[in-house]
Amino acid sequence: MDAATPATPPIEIEKVDIAPYRKGNIGLEGVTTFDSGVPGPHVAVSAIVHGNELCGPVALDWLFRNEVRPERGKLSLVFVNLDAYDLFDPDDPFATRFADEDMNRLWQSATLDDDTTRERRRARELRPFVDTVDLLLDLHSMQNPGPALMLSGPLPKGRALARAVGVPELVVADAGHAAGKRLRDYAGFSDPNSAKTALLVECGQHWERASADVALETTLRFLQATGTIAPQVGADVLARRPAPAAQRFIEIVEVVTIETDAFRFTDDYLGGEVVPKAGTVIAHDGARPVTTPEDDMMLIMPNRRPVAGTTGVRLGRFVPDGQNTLEFK
Repeated sequence: MDAATPATPPIEIEKVDIAPYRKGNIGLEGVTTFDSGVPGPHVAVSAIVHGNELCGPVALDWLFRNEVRPERGKLSLVFVNLDAYDLFDPDDPFATRFADEDMNRLWQSATLDDDTTRERRRARELRPFVDTVDLLLDLHSMQNPGPALMLSGPLPKGRALARAVGVPELVVADAGHAAGKRLRDYAGFSDPNSAKTALLVECGQHWERASADVALETTLRFLQATGTIAPQVGADVLARRPAPAAQRFIEIVEVVTIETDAFRFTDDYLGGEVVPKAGTVIAHDGARPVTTPEDDMMLIMPNRRPVAGTTGVRLGRFVPDGQNTLEFK
């Protein structure tokens, strides 16, 4: 029997009022930069690329309220998709992922040079700022309940940064989506010859309280790993979290892009399931069966609200950790 679209989960996170931070301090709405005056990288933490993902603002609000400042280099706190966040409606929370289109598919020249939607205009506005960032953590959440995921991109430098952060347990090496580039994939972040590096963390289901806890923990560990803040900053927060588990690394084998409006899964997949046998039918895209290409495929973020042209699911295999390292100078 085909799986039905799941019911809307309860909203356990209160939407943060970002009005005190909205003006920013560099002449760019939603962007605040603190400069230590000491040489070091420009490190940024971004939230609300999608307007209905409430965990990111919780983490940034904590940093603002606790007056967290960099010990070296610069630290920027970024609220990305202001229009979509303004539109968030708890009575229809899936409706405000974006205002006009998905802002996390726009980070290539063809769309950044265009201004026909609110998201494109905002991305163009942010582009010169993003060009100055050396290390980025982009905070996100997911449709379905499931384990948090660090999306490191396909390059060794992304995996090395994920390892330095140390959470969450699952690190997924993927190249993104057919529909367009994510902020994580923009320019130098996805260039093997650039030292610029970015991570995207999926903190859990959009409105579960636990996703906000994961967002703050990951942010603090990212800022410690990059040398931006001292180890004692946020120590009380981290002391309340479980000890980090040994990380496991997953390489994406196939990205299933939805071709029809009749895409449906064969079971109630939420993500994290491992399908033992190659050739197992996990979905139907119209008349086309979608099957696993190898044994022991993990389903990553199955899309239970499918639309043609979007990603239906990513299929990954566990791989050994290469133990490459980075220095953050």
